[in-house]
Amino acid sequence: MQLAAPRKAAARGSLVRGLSKAFSWLGLALLVTVALFPVLWALLNSLKELMDIVSPTPRFLFRPTLDNYRQVLHTPEVLSGLYNSILVVGSAVALGALLGVPAAYAIARYPFRRRDDVQFFVLSLRFLPPVAVAIPLMATWIDLGVYDTRFSLIVTYLLTTLSTIIWLSIPAFQRVPREVEEAATIDGYGPYAVFWRIALPIASKTLLGGVVFSFVLVWNELMMALTLTSQQAATLPVIAATFTSMGQEVPWGVVNASTVLLALPPLVFLGLLSQLLNSMLKHR
Repeated sequence: MQLAAPRKAAARGSLVRGLSKAFSWLGLALLVTVALFPVLWALLNSLKELMDIVSPTPRFLFRPTLDNYRQVLHTPEVLSGLYNSILVVGSAVALGALLGVPAAYAIARYPFRRRDDVQFFVLSLRFLPPVAVAIPLMATWIDLGVYDTRFSLIVTYLLTTLSTIIWLSIPAFQRVPREVEEAATIDGYGPYAVFWRIALPIASKTLLGGVVFSFVLVWNELMMALTLTSQQAATLPVIAATFTSMGQEVPWGVVNASTVLLALPPLVFLGLLSQLLNSMLKHR
């Protein structure tokens, strides 16, 4: 009888832990389903005919078609918008990382006057709503004769990527142990070697997240691109938004296909950047 009570208590505790784990997995599955449902629904609609999409009753069984993707890929405006997005966003993110990561390391490691003010100024660039920035920039680019050009859009997006990468990279470098850098200095490493060979590899995972986050921000950005471009430098979100201004003639299949294509480059960019980072770290 004395042994039965502990066994029952252990069995009851095991049952409680099992139920708790099951409910945790169920909650996680529910959250993932809610998060992925719009993407999956857009993917399904991109493979449907227009009549299947506008049907009052949602149709889960239908004959898939690739006509929507063919129409998107054979539309000159979409191809031009895709090219502009890749060129503009890629340039803005590359320049933001090239300038922002070393700047974040300098702010995190080298004390100087008004360092806190500099950090607050960098963060304040994200405080302003896009419309408050877009209108003055539009007037500036018109006066300079570079309105509706990729150059003006790259410079505009650089403000976003630079501030985001700096702000997210500062804590990453602050978490790098100073002892490791001091040991490298004793071994004869200079400041640039310490940054490139010690601090950068240790903080690389967090830095990767900051770069990807800034890429997603500017890739999906609509308000600034809509204000600062008209035709020549229009990005893919601007082109996709024009499809919804056709009243009752909206090609919903094409819209959903454009949405799927719009979501693919960030995933490809993340995969390529992860492989590049892993290859760089393996050779060190």
